[in-house]
Amino acid sequence: MSRAAKLTLAGTTAMATGIVIFVHYAQQTEKAAMHAGVIRDVEQQRVRKERLADFQMQQALEEEYRKIQSVSGGGSNTAAENGAQGQSHLDLGRLN
Repeated sequence: MSRAAKLTLAGTTAMATGIVIFVHYAQQTEKAAMHAGVIRDVEQQRVRKERLADFQMQQALEEEYRKIQSVSGGGSNTAAENGAQGQSHLDLGRLN
């Protein structure tokens, strides 16, 4: 075999090996990225379910409290009512 043929064979073998290694590395990286996406989606679904459960619990509590308590229409107290409520709260603080 001539020297040029040996160099060509060695070069193509090295290039083919390099390409195989690069493709393998790229596939592993892509697989890891896809798996991370699945993990992220599962976590988002878990958080969404948790928030929905909290929201439903709050709705049930609100409904229960509405049955027990009467709720005023606007929820806007006058300044005198706010002051009286604040004063009674302050008086209780001094007693303790």
